Amino acid sequence: MNTETQMALAELLERYPVLRDCTEDIVAAYNILYECFEKDGFVFTCGNGGSAADADHIVGELLKGFVLKRPLPQEDKEKLVALGEQEGSELAEKLQMGFRAMSLMNQTAIFTAAGNDLGGDTGPAQQLNALGRKGDVLLGISTSGNAKNVALACQVAKMRGMKIIGLTGYKGGRLASLADVCIKVPAGETFVVQELHLPVYHALCIMVEKSFFEE
Repeated sequence: MNTETQMALAELLERYPVLRDCTEDIVAAYNILYECFEKDGFVFTCGNGGSAADADHIVGELLKGFVLKRPLPQEDKEKLVALGEQEGSELAEKLQMGFRAMSLMNQTAIFTAAGNDLGGDTGPAQQLNALGRKGDVLLGISTSGNAKNVALACQVAKMRGMKIIGLTGYKGGRLASLADVCIKVPAGETFVVQELHLPVYHALCIMVEKSFFEE
């Protein structure tokens, strides 16, 4: 980790000292994400209820600038401007670089088709079966660790040679045994677990961003 990344982690632990026992797993999760993005891999997220919203939220922070601007490289800007249209110059100035990421929870057509045709818990697994590749990462979120659709997605991820990061409560549940790294925040009640998940994944997004982009 570079200095900026270390500072982001230190800031998280200063604001949320209750997460100090998760430090080793947070660093391990960061390392998995860094290796994935360094090799132009894809991160997929999944969860249910509030955790589905978190899955979408994580992707939103990855696809565009979060705490940094992430301007396009000059080569891309020149290509857009060379198109000769007003929109090209506008895009060259407004677009930002992003990490390759996708939530498996908001693809309505395939999600409902898989639920109807294959079974209600297969939506994330079916998408990952089609899209996942070796070197990609699945970030599964489950407050109990026992969400069946997340577990099924983990099985497909293992089959595809992907790494798995889990976000759970303190018990870990089944996800703790399926994941390569599981960040088990020190809480058991669902809403408290979710409240602690947010600063963890925000920190991970910041740490990754500061590893690839500059102020």
